[in-house]
Amino acid sequence: MPPECQLFGTLGCHLCELAEAEIMPLVEHGLLVELVDIAECESQFEAYGLRIPVLRRVDTGAELDWPFDTEQIVAFLL
Repeated sequence: MPPECQLFGTLGCHLCELAEAEIMPLVEHGLLVELVDIAECESQFEAYGLRIPVLRRVDTGAELDWPFDTEQIVAFLL
């Protein structure tokens, strides 16, 4: 079973939309991804404001910065 993840981004971010599109096929196969809007939390905005989109594993805290493709996501999840 793949680890649970968070995708840090914000509304109106075209790169975040591209990242979501890259992740969606994996979600359809069982990957759990929580979309986290960094605009709702000052500390997240400070940490991720210049880096979004960022995919984060909940279990290890490991992060994958954009740009990434499906192959890189799969390797990140292993």
